Amino acid sequence: MSVEVDALLQEAKESIEAAQNYRSELQQRLHGLNQARSQVRGSSGQAREALRRHFTELQAAASRLLTERLIALLAEVDSIEADSIKPLDDCQSLIEHGVGQADELLREGEAALRCGLGEKEEKLGSFTKKAMHIQLDSLPEVPALVDVPCVSAQLDDSLLGLLRERVSRHGAVSSCPPVQIDELQERPGGILVRWCKVDEDFAAADYRLQHRRSGTGGSQYEDSYIGRDCEFLVLQVDPHTDYLFRVCARGEGRTEWSPWSIPQTGYTTLAPHEWSPGTDGFILSSRRNIALRNDSSQTRCRVLYSNAPTYFCGQTLTFKISAAGQVDRRDGLGVCVNCQKGAESLQRDQAVCISTNGAVFVNGKEMTNQLPAIATGSAVTFDMEVVNLFPVSSSNHNLSDGCNFKLRVTIGSGSREVVFDWLVDQAVDGLFFGCSFVHSGWKVLVF
Repeated sequence: MSVEVDALLQEAKESIEAAQNYRSELQQRLHGLNQARSQVRGSSGQAREALRRHFTELQAAASRLLTERLIALLAEVDSIEADSIKPLDDCQSLIEHGVGQADELLREGEAALRCGLGEKEEKLGSFTKKAMHIQLDSLPEVPALVDVPCVSAQLDDSLLGLLRERVSRHGAVSSCPPVQIDELQERPGGILVRWCKVDEDFAAADYRLQHRRSGTGGSQYEDSYIGRDCEFLVLQVDPHTDYLFRVCARGEGRTEWSPWSIPQTGYTTLAPHEWSPGTDGFILSSRRNIALRNDSSQTRCRVLYSNAPTYFCGQTLTFKISAAGQVDRRDGLGVCVNCQKGAESLQRDQAVCISTNGAVFVNGKEMTNQLPAIATGSAVTFDMEVVNLFPVSSSNHNLSDGCNFKLRVTIGSGSREVVFDWLVDQAVDGLFFGCSFVHSGWKVLVF
């Protein structure tokens, strides 16, 4: 086969490969377009259903409220009418009784006048006595019309105008939620969710984050966070499991929440940080991420270490204090190369820690810089990165080569932080974390 044919064959193969790649890219774009079309049609259908359901419920509620109000007003009219008619009926009965007596008296008087002389005196005497008994000069009082209730209905025609104005502004349709999830980062036993506003004209007062397991039919969204921050670490999630996250916002001075953001899928491959069980003086939560110092009968306490060296450089390790006891210089929260069983303090070699009074110790030596004292609600963070002291002999720059390294450590507490270099005399893939408290009452969450 000639060189020209080989060149043409190679060119044809490259063209076929390029065409395959081109077709694959176009198919991916078609798939993206189909997803976009499905999102538009699906969300439009959901919006229509939500609008119909809401306004149907609103119409039923408004009709029920108007009917209840009408019944209440008619009952008021019935009550006024009944209370007002009763004395008029009583007066009418009294007058009708008087008319009957007068009719009867008239008949007797006429009869007495027509009777003969023999019984006239007796009849006239009886008639006179009866007339005096009836008291013909006493008449019942009939109320004047101005003193009698005149029932009327006062109806404010402005209600329809107010209703029309409120209805015209009730509800809204938007093509894009004002806030969207911006980033999902895996953390040990958790997922850090960050979001941002995409509508600059929307003034957010609060944000609301929800999550649920992905692909689970019966799983419902549950609230993860409500507040003003634009990020939140969702803990107590299972590794290697997909979770769906969504966020919405509430405008300044409003009570209703905005539409939900487009759900985003996140997961973590990192095992959660756990305290090691079985250390005297500490009680652990069911997930072993919370430790409580519960016994201070002895003046010293052994260090409670992590269950494994699960902290790696490049991550942020956080200790959250949910309850505080008495402060002591010998206390410590920190990171170490190895866990020395029976050790009573993290203020030792191959460890860095912060005491509850804010003092920072590196390999057992106290630094001149000091952080704020630790109290209930405090959050202490450790961030580390590897810095080579000497050139690494191996070309692959592996930590296992046994070279000396130093770790650049940043410890943050409150609004302050200290940065220093920590010499590590052995190569490590992961670090332990630990805590020790002299007095009881300290409760610390690690994540």
